[in-house]
Amino acid sequence: MRKLSVGSESLETLQAFQEMRRAERKALGEPPFSRHVTRMWPKRADEILESGGSMYWIIKGVMQARQQILEFEEVRHEDGIRRCGIVLAPELIPVAARQMRPFQGWRYFEQRDVPPDLTDISGDIDPAMPPEMLAELRELGLV
Repeated sequence: MRKLSVGSESLETLQAFQEMRRAERKALGEPPFSRHVTRMWPKRADEILESGGSMYWIIKGVMQARQQILEFEEVRHEDGIRRCGIVLAPELIPVAARQMRPFQGWRYFEQRDVPPDLTDISGDIDPAMPPEMLAELRELGLV
């Protein structure tokens, strides 16, 4: 699945936000896991879990990282409406940067389109390179 990380300025701000939310949950005596709550329940939830699927985060128009999806759980807030809680592994794994157009909600991501993890790519890429620049170089076929 792919999802825009609304409000994140960088991979570091997404990570800091998730760490803060895990700490809040721990302080309340709840399990300290990362979870993204959404209105829609994925129709392909079983397929995603069976394949070890991940949530691919898009920050500022660039796909930058993924998190493994551990489970889907029902969440109900004060309004009583049923929502889907996407429980995520705590590790954010950087992926090969890729420009993405904006969209609402989340979208399925087919296995053939999945970008490689940065750990799986040649060591020729400087990890300090801005993700936007890396995505543009990748689109031009230069890296």
